Amino acid sequence: MPLRDALLPEFDHEMSGLRKVLERIPEDRFGWKPHEKSFDLVSLAAHLANMPLWLSMTLAHDRLDLAPEGRPLPQLPMPADRDALLARFDGHVAAARSDLAAAEDAALVAPWTLLMDGRPLFTLPRMAVLRTHVLSHAIHHRGQLTVYLRLLGVPLPALYGPTADEGQMG
Repeated sequence: MPLRDALLPEFDHEMSGLRKVLERIPEDRFGWKPHEKSFDLVSLAAHLANMPLWLSMTLAHDRLDLAPEGRPLPQLPMPADRDALLARFDGHVAAARSDLAAAEDAALVAPWTLLMDGRPLFTLPRMAVLRTHVLSHAIHHRGQLTVYLRLLGVPLPALYGPTADEGQMG
């Protein structure tokens, strides 16, 4: 079986759950944050909406420099509302899924490097980058976002099993 066929169901499951959480973002609380050192709600949600783009970038290139020539990468603008957030997410997911579905085993096991101002931070097989720095990273931040929603009194969707709010898989 091609490696992509093992990754695609995981990608689909995690992106479906992430969309369920993003759908619940209250627009009137975009600027809210639980602590002064935390992301505000819209920044965390936008970070998550952009993560599927990282999958596409990882497959398209053999490296990424987070600060080429000492300058940070340009940032995408913050979405103005939940519809814009979801549209961005859906577009990135569709592109990432297509890119992953076309990925060959040789590309998935090839080394990929993350750099900062030209200095390597790590090199891993591309598949490990997709699983840890894209999927697991998204799961981590989705967990943060569910805490934000809980603190705001927003009912949580079922992701891996029933929630106290919905009591069933959705």
